[in-house]
Amino acid sequence: MRILVVNVNTTESMTEAIAAQARTVASAGTEIVGLTPRFGAESVEGNFESYLAAIAVMDRVQSYPEPFDAVIQAGYGEHGREGLQELLDVPVVDITEAAATTAMFLGHRYSVVTTLDRTLPLIEDRLTLAGLHTRCASVRASEMAVLDLEEDPEAAVEAIVAQAERAVREDKAEVICLGCGGMAGLDDRIRERTGVPVVDGVSAAVTIAESLVRLGLSTSKVRTYAPPRPKKVTGWPYAPGAHTGPR
Repeated sequence: MRILVVNVNTTESMTEAIAAQARTVASAGTEIVGLTPRFGAESVEGNFESYLAAIAVMDRVQSYPEPFDAVIQAGYGEHGREGLQELLDVPVVDITEAAATTAMFLGHRYSVVTTLDRTLPLIEDRLTLAGLHTRCASVRASEMAVLDLEEDPEAAVEAIVAQAERAVREDKAEVICLGCGGMAGLDDRIRERTGVPVVDGVSAAVTIAESLVRLGLSTSKVRTYAPPRPKKVTGWPYAPGAHTGPR
């Protein structure tokens, strides 16, 4: 089984860290391939960058030349998952939804701790769109920028723990979701500090993607995520349907 794990930003070191975390939970026989978009922002922290990332992720997946069995979009609260589902015949898992659904197995209500305050509306909107908001106690900002997570991981842990503890104490959260792909690998340390389950979206997405592949299940093509209708698309280098998964 081969799973593509696509970073939403163009920072190669973050792609490598995300893929490394994915490999720690992947089953024997599962190959994790980390992909970095060919264009886009070095970090995604707003609507413009998120919409740009959506196009960049679709471009990168469509240009991948080898067969694959599933795709993970490794951006928390970002746009584009629906477009990938239209383009591909293999399962597409977004880390936002993977983290939230996993958290709902572990406690009555969960909170998300993410990066900057400006990203909160994006995450709240994605959870609402996915129907996962009713069990969300809060979305909190650590005020650590995405690139700061790599540059100062110790400060990142302290900032995330501070907000996670407030979510548990003040918002009555019983589970914490790490709200950024760049936080991959911090779950154990934050769990030790907070005493509650902590869900890393990348890890959760890998196990969900593997399960869907083993079950022989993928996105329904009946209506909402039917392939794009044949038409002229100006300037798009990879025609819809050019590569949809295993061959």
